Amino acid sequence: MLENPRSPRVRAVAKLAKKAARAESGLFLLEGPQAVAEALTFRPQLVVELYATPTALERYPDIAQTAVDAGVDVEFVTEEVLHAMADTVTPQGFVAVCHQFPTAVKEVFAAKPALVAILEEVRDPGNAGTIVRAADAAGADAVVFTGRAVDLYNPKVVRSSTGSIFHLPVAVGAELHDVLERAREAGLTVLAADVKGEDLLTARNDGVLARPTAWLFGNEAHGLPDEHLALADRVVTVPIYGHAESMNLATAASVCLYESAFAQRSAHHE
Repeated sequence: MLENPRSPRVRAVAKLAKKAARAESGLFLLEGPQAVAEALTFRPQLVVELYATPTALERYPDIAQTAVDAGVDVEFVTEEVLHAMADTVTPQGFVAVCHQFPTAVKEVFAAKPALVAILEEVRDPGNAGTIVRAADAAGADAVVFTGRAVDLYNPKVVRSSTGSIFHLPVAVGAELHDVLERAREAGLTVLAADVKGEDLLTARNDGVLARPTAWLFGNEAHGLPDEHLALADRVVTVPIYGHAESMNLATAASVCLYESAFAQRSAHHE
Protein backbone atom coordinates (compact mmCIF):
# COMPACT_ATOMS: atom_id res chain seq x y z
CA MET A 1 0.00 0.00 0.00
CA LEU A 2 1.20 3.50 -0.84
CA GLU A 3 1.31 5.52 2.37
CA ASN A 4 3.63 8.48 1.71
CA PRO A 5 1.77 11.42 0.11
CA ARG A 6 5.10 13.10 -0.68
CA SER A 7 6.64 10.21 -2.59
CA PRO A 8 7.85 10.84 -6.18
CA ARG A 9 5.22 8.47 -7.53
CA VAL A 10 2.38 10.35 -5.85
CA ARG A 11 3.77 13.68 -7.01
CA ALA A 12 4.02 12.41 -10.59
CA VAL A 13 0.33 11.54 -10.56
CA ALA A 14 -0.62 14.88 -8.99
CA LYS A 15 1.34 16.78 -11.66
CA LEU A 16 -1.10 15.55 -14.29
CA ALA A 17 -3.52 18.23 -13.09
CA LYS A 18 -1.20 20.62 -14.99
CA LYS A 19 -1.38 20.95 -18.77
CA ALA A 20 2.40 20.95 -19.21
CA ALA A 21 2.77 17.59 -17.48
CA ARG A 22 -0.08 16.13 -19.54
CA ALA A 23 1.44 17.39 -22.78
CA GLU A 24 4.88 16.02 -21.91
CA SER A 25 3.69 12.60 -20.76
CA GLY A 26 0.66 11.97 -22.97
CA LEU A 27 -1.22 10.93 -19.84
CA PHE A 28 -4.17 12.35 -17.92
CA LEU A 29 -5.82 12.07 -14.54
CA LEU A 30 -9.09 10.27 -13.89
CA GLU A 31 -10.99 10.54 -10.62
CA GLY A 32 -14.02 8.97 -9.01
CA PRO A 33 -15.82 5.63 -9.31
CA GLN A 34 -18.04 6.55 -12.28
CA ALA A 35 -15.24 7.71 -14.55
CA VAL A 36 -12.97 4.83 -13.54
CA ALA A 37 -15.75 2.31 -14.20
CA GLU A 38 -16.35 3.75 -17.68
CA ALA A 39 -12.64 3.63 -18.51
CA LEU A 40 -12.32 0.03 -17.36
CA THR A 41 -15.44 -1.00 -19.26
CA PHE A 42 -14.94 0.84 -22.56
CA ARG A 43 -11.18 1.56 -22.82
CA PRO A 44 -9.30 -0.66 -20.34
CA GLN A 45 -6.18 -0.62 -22.53
CA LEU A 46 -5.79 3.08 -21.74
CA VAL A 47 -5.53 2.61 -17.96
CA VAL A 48 -1.87 2.81 -16.95
CA GLU A 49 -2.28 2.91 -13.17
CA LEU A 50 -5.29 2.49 -10.91
CA TYR A 51 -5.29 3.53 -7.25
CA ALA A 52 -8.02 3.00 -4.67
CA THR A 53 -8.53 3.03 -0.95
CA PRO A 54 -9.54 -0.34 0.57
CA THR A 55 -12.79 1.22 1.74
CA ALA A 56 -13.68 2.40 -1.78
CA LEU A 57 -12.99 -0.98 -3.31
CA GLU A 58 -15.26 -2.62 -0.72
CA ARG A 59 -17.96 -0.08 -1.50
CA TYR A 60 -17.69 -0.70 -5.25
CA PRO A 61 -16.98 -4.42 -5.70
CA ASP A 62 -18.17 -4.23 -9.32
CA ILE A 63 -15.23 -1.94 -10.13
CA ALA A 64 -12.83 -4.39 -8.53
CA GLN A 65 -14.26 -7.20 -10.66
CA THR A 66 -14.18 -5.11 -13.84
CA ALA A 67 -10.52 -4.30 -13.18
CA VAL A 68 -9.74 -8.01 -12.73
CA ASP A 69 -11.59 -8.89 -15.93
CA ALA A 70 -9.68 -6.17 -17.79
CA GLY A 71 -6.33 -7.28 -16.42
CA VAL A 72 -5.75 -3.98 -14.62
CA ASP A 73 -4.01 -4.12 -11.25
CA VAL A 74 -5.38 -2.03 -8.40
CA GLU A 75 -2.88 -0.50 -6.00
CA PHE A 76 -4.14 0.33 -2.53
CA VAL A 77 -3.43 3.80 -1.13
CA THR A 78 -4.32 5.66 2.02
CA GLU A 79 -6.91 8.43 2.06
CA GLU A 80 -4.08 10.93 2.53
CA VAL A 81 -2.24 9.66 -0.55
CA LEU A 82 -5.41 9.71 -2.63
CA HIS A 83 -6.09 13.32 -1.70
CA ALA A 84 -2.50 14.24 -2.59
CA MET A 85 -2.95 12.68 -6.06
CA ALA A 86 -6.38 14.06 -6.85
CA ASP A 87 -7.40 17.41 -8.29
CA THR A 88 -10.67 17.40 -6.37
CA VAL A 89 -11.33 17.75 -2.66
CA THR A 90 -13.46 14.58 -2.71
CA PRO A 91 -12.07 12.03 -5.22
CA GLN A 92 -14.39 9.33 -3.79
CA GLY A 93 -11.74 6.69 -3.31
CA PHE A 94 -10.44 6.21 -6.87
CA VAL A 95 -7.72 7.79 -9.01
CA ALA A 96 -6.41 6.45 -12.31
CA VAL A 97 -3.73 7.48 -14.80
CA CYS A 98 -4.71 6.97 -18.44
CA HIS A 99 -3.20 7.42 -21.88
CA GLN A 100 -4.62 10.29 -23.92
CA PHE A 101 -6.47 9.07 -26.99
CA PRO A 102 -7.65 11.87 -29.30
CA THR A 103 -9.21 10.92 -32.64
CA ALA A 104 -7.93 12.43 -35.89
CA VAL A 105 -10.37 14.83 -37.55
CA LYS A 106 -10.15 12.93 -40.85
CA GLU A 107 -11.24 9.76 -39.05
CA VAL A 108 -14.27 11.54 -37.58
CA PHE A 109 -15.61 12.50 -40.99
CA ALA A 110 -14.42 9.42 -42.86
CA ALA A 111 -16.91 7.49 -40.72
CA LYS A 112 -19.80 9.40 -42.38
CA PRO A 113 -21.29 10.76 -39.13
CA ALA A 114 -24.90 11.91 -38.86
CA LEU A 115 -24.42 14.24 -35.88
CA VAL A 116 -21.26 16.05 -34.75
CA ALA A 117 -20.66 18.81 -32.18
CA ILE A 118 -17.92 21.33 -32.99
CA LEU A 119 -16.63 23.44 -30.09
CA GLU A 120 -14.87 26.56 -31.37
CA GLU A 121 -12.76 28.17 -28.63
CA VAL A 122 -14.97 26.87 -25.84
CA ARG A 123 -12.83 27.67 -22.81
CA ASP A 124 -14.84 26.70 -19.75
CA PRO A 125 -13.96 23.15 -18.64
CA GLY A 126 -17.39 22.53 -17.16
CA ASN A 127 -19.15 23.57 -20.36
CA ALA A 128 -16.82 21.52 -22.54
CA GLY A 129 -17.21 18.35 -20.49
CA THR A 130 -20.97 18.78 -20.22
CA ILE A 131 -21.30 19.20 -24.00
CA VAL A 132 -19.29 16.01 -24.55
CA ARG A 133 -21.66 14.27 -22.13
CA ALA A 134 -24.73 15.72 -23.87
CA ALA A 135 -23.40 14.73 -27.29
CA ASP A 136 -22.88 11.20 -26.02
CA ALA A 137 -26.37 11.08 -24.50
CA ALA A 138 -27.95 12.39 -27.73
CA GLY A 139 -26.22 9.69 -29.76
CA ALA A 140 -23.86 12.05 -31.58
CA ASP A 141 -21.09 10.41 -33.55
CA ALA A 142 -18.24 12.69 -32.46
CA VAL A 143 -17.13 15.94 -30.83
CA VAL A 144 -14.43 18.20 -32.30
CA PHE A 145 -12.53 20.88 -30.34
CA THR A 146 -11.27 23.67 -32.60
CA GLY A 147 -9.17 26.80 -32.11
CA ARG A 148 -7.88 27.66 -28.65
CA ALA A 149 -10.41 25.49 -26.86
CA VAL A 150 -9.84 24.13 -23.36
CA ASP A 151 -7.69 21.01 -23.09
CA LEU A 152 -9.90 17.92 -23.39
CA TYR A 153 -7.83 16.22 -20.68
CA ASN A 154 -8.16 19.04 -18.16
CA PRO A 155 -9.37 17.28 -14.96
CA LYS A 156 -12.51 19.45 -14.85
CA VAL A 157 -13.41 18.58 -18.45
CA VAL A 158 -12.89 14.89 -17.73
CA ARG A 159 -15.02 15.06 -14.56
CA SER A 160 -17.81 17.00 -16.27
CA SER A 161 -18.01 14.42 -19.03
CA THR A 162 -18.65 11.72 -16.36
CA GLY A 163 -16.97 9.10 -18.50
CA SER A 164 -18.45 10.10 -21.85
CA ILE A 165 -14.99 10.83 -23.27
CA PHE A 166 -14.57 7.04 -23.35
CA HIS A 167 -17.77 6.52 -25.36
CA LEU A 168 -17.40 8.55 -28.54
CA PRO A 169 -14.59 9.90 -30.72
CA VAL A 170 -13.27 13.33 -29.71
CA ALA A 171 -10.84 15.24 -31.93
CA VAL A 172 -8.74 18.13 -30.61
CA GLY A 173 -6.46 20.89 -31.88
CA ALA A 174 -8.15 21.29 -35.26
CA GLU A 175 -8.68 24.49 -37.25
CA LEU A 176 -12.30 25.45 -37.82
CA HIS A 177 -12.04 26.04 -41.58
CA ASP A 178 -10.55 22.59 -42.11
CA VAL A 179 -13.18 20.93 -39.93
CA LEU A 180 -16.08 22.62 -41.72
CA GLU A 181 -14.63 21.72 -45.10
CA ARG A 182 -14.40 18.08 -44.07
CA ALA A 183 -17.92 18.22 -42.62
CA ARG A 184 -19.37 19.43 -45.91
CA GLU A 185 -17.41 16.86 -47.90
CA ALA A 186 -19.01 14.23 -45.63
CA GLY A 187 -22.47 15.58 -46.52
CA LEU A 188 -23.21 17.42 -43.27
CA THR A 189 -25.24 20.60 -42.97
CA VAL A 190 -23.46 23.12 -40.73
CA LEU A 191 -25.73 24.81 -38.20
CA ALA A 192 -24.22 27.54 -36.03
CA ALA A 193 -25.82 28.17 -32.65
CA ASP A 194 -25.92 31.91 -31.97
CA VAL A 195 -28.29 34.48 -30.48
CA LYS A 196 -28.34 36.27 -33.86
CA GLY A 197 -29.90 33.27 -35.59
CA GLU A 198 -33.40 32.22 -36.54
CA ASP A 199 -35.66 30.38 -34.09
CA LEU A 200 -34.76 26.73 -33.62
CA LEU A 201 -38.44 25.92 -34.16
CA THR A 202 -38.23 27.37 -37.68
CA ALA A 203 -35.32 25.10 -38.53
CA ARG A 204 -37.24 22.15 -37.09
CA ASN A 205 -40.36 22.94 -39.13
CA ASP A 206 -38.26 23.31 -42.29
CA GLY A 207 -36.95 19.79 -41.83
CA VAL A 208 -33.36 20.97 -41.52
CA LEU A 209 -32.70 19.15 -38.27
CA ALA A 210 -33.43 15.75 -39.80
CA ARG A 211 -30.41 16.04 -42.07
CA PRO A 212 -26.89 14.89 -41.14
CA THR A 213 -25.69 17.87 -39.11
CA ALA A 214 -22.59 19.46 -37.66
CA TRP A 215 -23.55 21.84 -34.86
CA LEU A 216 -21.10 24.70 -34.32
CA PHE A 217 -20.89 26.19 -30.82
CA GLY A 218 -18.77 29.22 -29.94
CA ASN A 219 -17.00 30.75 -26.98
CA GLU A 220 -19.08 31.28 -23.82
CA ALA A 221 -18.35 35.01 -23.52
CA HIS A 222 -18.07 36.10 -27.15
CA GLY A 223 -20.02 33.56 -29.14
CA LEU A 224 -19.09 33.14 -32.79
CA PRO A 225 -17.66 36.08 -34.78
CA ASP A 226 -19.45 37.14 -37.95
CA GLU A 227 -16.82 35.54 -40.18
CA HIS A 228 -17.48 32.18 -38.56
CA LEU A 229 -21.24 32.60 -38.71
CA ALA A 230 -20.86 33.25 -42.44
CA LEU A 231 -19.31 29.80 -42.83
CA ALA A 232 -22.47 28.05 -41.58
CA ASP A 233 -25.36 26.96 -43.76
CA ARG A 234 -27.80 28.40 -41.24
CA VAL A 235 -27.56 30.24 -37.94
CA VAL A 236 -30.00 29.10 -35.28
CA THR A 237 -30.86 30.28 -31.78
CA VAL A 238 -32.57 28.51 -28.90
CA PRO A 239 -35.51 30.80 -28.04
CA ILE A 240 -36.06 31.95 -24.48
CA TYR A 241 -39.77 31.97 -23.63
CA GLY A 242 -39.44 33.04 -20.02
CA HIS A 243 -37.61 35.93 -18.39
CA ALA A 244 -34.09 34.47 -18.24
CA GLU A 245 -31.47 36.90 -19.52
CA SER A 246 -29.60 34.17 -21.39
CA MET A 247 -28.91 30.47 -21.52
CA ASN A 248 -25.78 28.63 -20.46
CA LEU A 249 -23.76 27.36 -23.45
CA ALA A 250 -23.86 23.73 -22.36
CA THR A 251 -27.62 23.90 -21.83
CA ALA A 252 -28.22 25.46 -25.25
CA ALA A 253 -25.92 22.91 -26.88
CA SER A 254 -27.80 20.08 -25.20
CA VAL A 255 -31.10 21.38 -26.58
CA CYS A 256 -29.67 21.69 -30.10
CA LEU A 257 -28.13 18.22 -30.09
CA TYR A 258 -31.28 16.61 -28.77
CA GLU A 259 -33.48 18.44 -31.29
CA SER A 260 -31.31 16.96 -34.04
CA ALA A 261 -31.43 13.53 -32.40
CA PHE A 262 -35.24 13.65 -32.20
CA ALA A 263 -35.61 14.84 -35.80
CA GLN A 264 -33.17 12.32 -37.23
CA ARG A 265 -34.79 9.41 -35.42
CA SER A 266 -38.27 10.52 -36.41
CA ALA A 267 -37.23 10.71 -40.05
CA HIS A 268 -35.62 7.29 -39.83
CA HIS A 269 -38.80 5.68 -38.48
CA GLU A 270 -41.14 7.31 -40.99
